[in-house]
Amino acid sequence: MTYDIFRAGCASPEIRVADCNFNSEQIINTIKEADKKNIRLLVFPELCITGYTCSDLFLQQTLRKAAKNAAERIAECTKDTKVLSAVGLPFEFSGSLYNCAAYIFKGQIVALIPKSFIPNYSEFYERRWFSPASPKLPQTVFFSENFPELPFGTDIMIQDESCPMISIATEICEDLWVPLPPSSESAMSGATIIANLSASNEVVGKADYRRMLVASHSAKTVTAYIYANAGHDESTTDMVFSGHNLIALNGTIKAESKLFDDCGKLLFCDLDLGRITQDRARTTSFKTCAEKWLPDPYDSYRKIMVKFDDNTFAGKKNTGGRIGFSADDADKNTEDENKILDYMAPHPFVPEGKKEREERCHAVIEMQAEGLGKRLRHINAHGAVIGLSGGLDSTLALLVTAEAFDKCGIGRENISAITMPCFGTTDRTYTNACTLAKKIGATLIEIDIKKAVTQHFADIGQDPDKHDVTYENSQARERTQILMDFANKTGGIVIGTGDLSELALGWCTYNGDQMSMYGVNSSIPKTLVRYLVQWFADKAESEEKKELGDVLVDILSTPVSPELIPPEGKNISQKTEELVGPYELHDFFLYYVLRWGFSPRKIFFFARQVFAGKKADGCEYEYTDEIIFKWLKTFYRRFFTQQFKRSCMPDGAKVGTVSLSPRGDWRMPSDASSAVWMKELDDMEKEL
Repeated sequence: MTYDIFRAGCASPEIRVADCNFNSEQIINTIKEADKKNIRLLVFPELCITGYTCSDLFLQQTLRKAAKNAAERIAECTKDTKVLSAVGLPFEFSGSLYNCAAYIFKGQIVALIPKSFIPNYSEFYERRWFSPASPKLPQTVFFSENFPELPFGTDIMIQDESCPMISIATEICEDLWVPLPPSSESAMSGATIIANLSASNEVVGKADYRRMLVASHSAKTVTAYIYANAGHDESTTDMVFSGHNLIALNGTIKAESKLFDDCGKLLFCDLDLGRITQDRARTTSFKTCAEKWLPDPYDSYRKIMVKFDDNTFAGKKNTGGRIGFSADDADKNTEDENKILDYMAPHPFVPEGKKEREERCHAVIEMQAEGLGKRLRHINAHGAVIGLSGGLDSTLALLVTAEAFDKCGIGRENISAITMPCFGTTDRTYTNACTLAKKIGATLIEIDIKKAVTQHFADIGQDPDKHDVTYENSQARERTQILMDFANKTGGIVIGTGDLSELALGWCTYNGDQMSMYGVNSSIPKTLVRYLVQWFADKAESEEKKELGDVLVDILSTPVSPELIPPEGKNISQKTEELVGPYELHDFFLYYVLRWGFSPRKIFFFARQVFAGKKADGCEYEYTDEIIFKWLKTFYRRFFTQQFKRSCMPDGAKVGTVSLSPRGDWRMPSDASSAVWMKELDDMEKEL
C-alpha cells in the first residue's frame, strides 16, 4: 500500500417493498457499477434486500426465504467483482428474527452481523419483528446449504489479510444513535472503518442532526464512517426516507448525498486511512480508553480475513515512470482510477469560504490578543515595543498588540513602534511603517542603525561590501538589541513578529528576530498572516478608516522580504520566496508533516495534485514537478537543521492545530538526523 488511500462508498438503490428479486437485481447492478469505479467497500441500506418498511410481512416465511435466496444470488452474480458489499436482510435463527448485515465478497457471503439495538419508540416498531443481538448467540449459523457455517455475531471485523489498516466493523442504524454505540468498542479494538446500514426516516431538522452525529462520532472514534440510508422508494404509509448518505473521516464529512435527489446514485470517496492511524498514535488517551474499558481490546473481535487485489489502494500505480500520478481537483466522482477522489485545499491553514475565513480570522485574532493580554496583566506591563518594518508580520503583530492593549485598558500610545532603517530599507516599506504606526495610535520612534552596524562591521573586521550572512545578521541582531534595551528603559516587553512558517524553515536570525519576550505570531503560518491583515483592512474600510485601510492594502501587495541587502534603485532586491521558496508550498508541506506525519513521497504525491500547473504566487514560474520537488527537499533540509532555533523560542499562544513550540506540540532533538527522510527524497529524485 503506497499512500494508505482506500476507496469506499454507499448507495440507496431503487427498490420495491417486499420484492426481493427486483431489489437484488438493483443491488447487483450497483455493485457492478461500483466495481467499474474501483470502489472496494460498498455499503447498502438496512434491510435493503426486502425493504425496511415491510412491517408484518417480515413474519412471512416466504419473504424471509426470498431474502436468503436473493443474498446468494447477489454473491453469485458479483463474484467477478472486487467489491466488498454490505447488504441488509432479515435472518431467522432458533425462533428469533434478526435484522442483519451480510458481507459479500467474490462470490462468498463472508459474515452475518445482527443489529444490537432495536428501536421501539415514536414511529419505530421494530421490536414487533426483530430481536436484538445477544452475547449468547452462537458464533456460526446455518445460512444455507452453500453456507452451512456462516460467521455470525457483533464481534466480527472484516480485515484485509495483508493490511490490518483496513479493518471494518458494522453498525445498523439505531446502533449509532444510542449513548454507547457498539462502534466505540470496535474502534478501540482496532476498527478503522465503520459501516452503518441504516433506515433513518426524515423529519424536520433530522438531516442536520444526522450529519452532526456521523461527523462527531467519526471524530471521537477516529474512524472512517460510511452511513448508507434507505431511499425514497420505501413505503410512505407512515414515514418518508431520503437516501441521505454520508461518508466521514476523523470528524470531517468527505462526501454527502442530497436528500431525495441523489437516491440511486453511488456516493463514494477516497479515504486516507493513514490519517486514522496517525491520529490514534498522537492521541494517547485513545489507547488508554481501550485499556481501561475493554478486557482485551486486541482479542475481543473475531477477524474475518479477505484478500483485496494489489490495486486496492488509489495512487498505488505509477504512470510514465513518474512518482504517483497527476490529477486535477478530484472533488467529483470519476471513473479514472488514477485520480484521488478527495479534494485537498492548497492552503490547509486557511478556510476557502469567505464567511468561514472571516470567522476564522476573527477567532485567531481574539486568541492572539487574549494571549498577549494575559501576559501584560501578569507582569503588570504598561508598555510594549515592536520593531516595525512595513512588512506583513510586524504589521500583524502591531495590529494584535493594539487589540490586546484595548482589552487591557492600556492606551495605544504606550506601544513603542520602532522603525530602524538600514542598508536594505526601501522608501515604500519605511513610509508604510510610519503611516501604520500613526494610524494605529502607537508612538512612532525612528532609530537609524546604519552607523551602529557600520561600527560593528569595523569591530569584527567585516567587509561592508561583502553581502553575506554576517552582513545580514548583524543588522537583525542590532535591531533586537535596540528593542530589548528600549523595552528595559520603558518598562515594556518586546513583541515578537516572526511567524510559524519562518520558524519551520529557520528563516530568522538566531538571537536576532528569533528572540523576543512574547511571540504573538508564533503559531500563525504565513499563508494565514496575509488573510489576518486583510481582515483588519476590511474592518478599517467598514469603519471608514480609509487611510489605515489603504496602508494595509499596500503592505499586502509588498513582496515579502527581510530587506537586509541594498535595494535595486527604489525596489526591493531581496525577495524571500525566491530565496527559500513559495510560502504556500512550504505551509502545505508543514501541515502534512506536523499534523499527519506524512512521508516525503506522500506529500509530494498530494502536492502534485493540488498545485500541478498552478502559477506560483508572486513568482514567474508554474509549479512543475521539478519545482515542487526542489522546494520539498529545501523544506526538509531546513526543517531539520534549524530546530535549534525552535528549541529556545519565546512564549506564544497556540491558536491552530499545528505548533512548533518545544513546550507544546513539537519536541525534537536539535541534532536529530534527517538521513532517513533525505534518503527517501534522493530515491524520489531518481524517479523524476
